[in-house]
Amino acid sequence: MASPFTILCPIDFSDCALNALEYAAKIGEKYRAKLIVFHVLNKQDYQKLAPLDLNGTYQEEFVRNKLASLQAAVVQESLPKGLLSCEIMISEGPIVQKTLEFSEKINANLIVVGTEGLNDFKEQVFGSRSSRLVLQSDRDILVVPRKVFFKYPRKLVYASDYVEEDKLAIQKVVQFASFFKSEIDVVHVSSRSRVIDKALHKSMLEELVPFVKYDLVNYVLKSFRDDIALGLENYLQLAKGDMLVTLSKKKDFFDQLFSKNLSRKMSYFITKPLWVIKSF
Repeated sequence: MASPFTILCPIDFSDCALNALEYAAKIGEKYRAKLIVFHVLNKQDYQKLAPLDLNGTYQEEFVRNKLASLQAAVVQESLPKGLLSCEIMISEGPIVQKTLEFSEKINANLIVVGTEGLNDFKEQVFGSRSSRLVLQSDRDILVVPRKVFFKYPRKLVYASDYVEEDKLAIQKVVQFASFFKSEIDVVHVSSRSRVIDKALHKSMLEELVPFVKYDLVNYVLKSFRDDIALGLENYLQLAKGDMLVTLSKKKDFFDQLFSKNLSRKMSYFITKPLWVIKSF
């Protein structure tokens, strides 16, 4: 019997983490997934929630009660709609390290994490958690901005400069899109000359179109000569995309999008979730 699709949602009880939990539960309904809500005990985060408990005497009890309350809400709302189960887990130690270790232990298929976005942007905080998870995880990860509330995605934008692994990654995107009957824009992103772009784009279409068995797919060629991440953000707005999807297998392309200044470039996408596909 195949293992159920497993979603890990790290949570610190902030608004952005609670928003990510809503995404995790709604996606879990479609995949008939097991959802694990995961908290790493952290004194700094706890004192924001319980400022009068200066010594952290009641931290674990407080956290367990908060998690149990969230679990009950998710079970009531999402189990009747298809979510297989919702579990809660607590760990202690460095937040990013423990999250990554736990994601491997449970063989998570997807990590859903929240981020504040540009309006509340503090690079030292943002960079220490969400961006490090994106860079270091070997699991698919969905980054959800705080002010983006869940709605059925009308359009997904899959961005790539085309590699062989795109064929496999797009199958994941198609499966996700089919749950919501979403359109997919496969955006071939390049900074090369127009002649090379057109030739590679044609080759990409010849290979991908027979491989993708989904009617609601558009194939788009876009050249961004300066900042590719900013260009994609503009495309998302113009195309009314609801989620950006990219593959991190080809490191030079992923670096162009994010890695040189991941915290800053991820903050471009403050109005749309970002799904980074890591494995197949």
